[in-house]
Amino acid sequence: MRQTVAETTVGVFVLVGMVCLAYLAISLGDLNILQGSSYRVSALFDSVSGLKDGATVEIAGVEVGKVEEIGLSSDDRARVKIRIRGGVKITDDVIASIRTKVIIGDRYIKLEQGGSEKYIAAGGTIRDTTPPMDIEELIGQFIFGKVDSVSKEKDE
Repeated sequence: MRQTVAETTVGVFVLVGMVCLAYLAISLGDLNILQGSSYRVSALFDSVSGLKDGATVEIAGVEVGKVEEIGLSSDDRARVKIRIRGGVKITDDVIASIRTKVIIGDRYIKLEQGGSEKYIAAGGTIRDTTPPMDIEELIGQFIFGKVDSVSKEKDE
């Protein structure tokens, strides 16, 4: 009798351990098994420098989706396919911009809703986009701008 109680206890612990491992694999792997419905929209950008598959998509600081795929469109622009969580509606005048979480952190897409009462349907395209700010280019302009102004002051 003691042996069957011990075997049952071990079996329960093994089963609980396997359930915990499965849950961790699903949640850490960002699998959408338990998250319900979602839909996909696309956005065309002139540049998606630094943006990666799996990057977050946010509205007002709240994560509403993920970047699913990045590729080239037929007109040589960057096409970003975005998976949006079900229940989140995106207006047809939304503006999508690529931002950086911190100064040199990961890039994400920020959606700014407009005032339209029409929504983008599944498979639709976001028309208004802004490319990411290039920090290196801004620093270069700042440095070279300072150099030009200093050399002009020396000439005078």
